[in-house]
Order: sequence, then C-alpha cells, then structure tokens
Amino acid sequence: MNLEVTESPIPADEELVAAQVRAHNRAHTEAVFRTLCVFARADDGTLIGGLTGKTYWDYLDVYFLWVAPEHRGTGLGSKILAAAESEAIQRGCKHAVLNTFSFQAPDFYPKVGYEEVGVLHGYRGIDKLHDRHFLHKLLGD
Repeated sequence: MNLEVTESPIPADEELVAAQVRAHNRAHTEAVFRTLCVFARADDGTLIGGLTGKTYWDYLDVYFLWVAPEHRGTGLGSKILAAAESEAIQRGCKHAVLNTFSFQAPDFYPKVGYEEVGVLHGYRGIDKLHDRHFLHKLLGD
C-alpha cells in the first residue's frame, strides 16, 4: 500500500472518494440534495449580495452569504437569508445550519434567530487566531 498526500489530486480520484461516501450515505438517508441560491441585484443587474446552500434531510445548509461592502448594514443580508429560509420551509425543512468565522459575521446571525451551538478556536489568520462559530435555527413554528 502506498499513501499519497497531494494538493493536486487527479479529479477522477477525488470524485471516486466523494462518490463512495455518497453511496454509503444513500444507504442511510434519502438522496434529496437540492441547491438553494438567492441573489440580490442592483437595478443595473450588478450582483450586490447572495447566498448559496443546499437543502436536504429537513435542513437548510448555508454555505456562503455575502453582501457587497457598500450594502452592509442596510438589512440586505437579513432579507437574503429570510428568502432562503422561506424557500427551505417550502421544501419541508425544519432547521437551518451555517458557520462563520470571528472575522466575518458571528454577531449578525443571533440577531436573525440563530443560536451558536459550537465554536472551534485557533484558526491561524494573517494577524491573529480566529474562531469558527457553528449556528443553528429552527425554521417555521
């Protein structure tokens, strides 16, 4: 047996590993992964904010939420997140989960109903160590 550590995997090898984990997961769950994206555009069509994630197994899993710097503090992030949560509820989701770093928006999410369920300390940044915050929200009733 040989072990290979690499930053540049052969794409087929990387996909094989992912496919095998997905196959194992399908034996225990439903394969109901659906992409959920919300985009906010200025009148000229410029993207000024957005969210990417997936819904599956009664959860909205938020991957990225971004608002252009000049639109932060205007409520746009809350509107984008609320639109994603509304669609997730329509899809039958009961929960939302996400994570954010201490230099991103850990103070924003509790204001819109998210509860911190865990934190990992010690992510090395350029200037100091950062924390990674994990958050959860019950959707609907």
